[in-house]
Amino acid sequence: MGTCIMTTNTYMNHYTGNGHPERRDRVEVIINELKKNSSKNLIWKKSEKFDQSFLISTHSSKYINYVNQSFPENGLFFLDGDTIVSPGSKEATKDAVGSVIRSIEGIQNKEFKNAFCAVRPPGHHAEKNKAMGFCVYNNVAVGANYLIEKYKYNRVAIIDFDVHHGNGTQDIFYNNKKVLYISTHQYPYYPGSGSETEKGKFNNIYNIPLPAGTDSEKYLNAFEFALKKLKEFSPEFVLISAGFDSHINDPLAQFKLETEDFYTITKRILETSKEFCNGKVVSILEGGYDLQALQDSAKRHVDALVEFV
Repeated sequence: MGTCIMTTNTYMNHYTGNGHPERRDRVEVIINELKKNSSKNLIWKKSEKFDQSFLISTHSSKYINYVNQSFPENGLFFLDGDTIVSPGSKEATKDAVGSVIRSIEGIQNKEFKNAFCAVRPPGHHAEKNKAMGFCVYNNVAVGANYLIEKYKYNRVAIIDFDVHHGNGTQDIFYNNKKVLYISTHQYPYYPGSGSETEKGKFNNIYNIPLPAGTDSEKYLNAFEFALKKLKEFSPEFVLISAGFDSHINDPLAQFKLETEDFYTITKRILETSKEFCNGKVVSILEGGYDLQALQDSAKRHVDALVEFV
């Protein structure tokens, strides 16, 4: 069994307007770089349609209806100040969610060992009833609820190393003892949430806020606390919100991580959780806005996933 690269045919049609940082090139450069890898351990798959009822476990029916009615016939529509949809966004948003569900199915059916979903739009800022921060549906949250509902898992861990706090994921699982949400992020910074005092009803939220200027050494030292929490939780399945905007070259934040750090972070997650979840890991692309840094960092992230199989 190898590592699956799950993609969509529709991410290119999610147009956010000229000059918007969340653009189609982000996924394009990752896919082009990964296609240079001739390893037989890379398995390429496309997202598939899924039962829309699984969205309702994560987002309210009212919000889902609002989103469905918001896709314009032409031009752009602003769900919030920086979350923009176009006619092609309707299928792209569903396929981004579908990629996570298809990845979970593939792992459960032993088609592949783990997966990386190279998709857009991202998802971790999308709350139960609100679009935010380029995110429409919360892809990783739908995946966690899918694991709980269909496969009856009792301990699903979400690790979010995007430089921005995943307020949406925290919002959705704040009262859910079956989900451990761990986030490292720049603080105080957008979206303003993510303090250490936000713990969840069952102490299932674990935030590690770090200051602007955090470098590799300081980050990796702090990440050890995340790994300790992960081990204590002993997850049956791990989902990763993989944001690469903590790279030193990223224009939207002020962390100073290097490309190689994303290999190290990923490897440590896999090694820490393997005895509990047998390597069942699905990673979903979140942020990352310098194209070269994103391309290189995502490659090293996938390198770690491939080595683990």
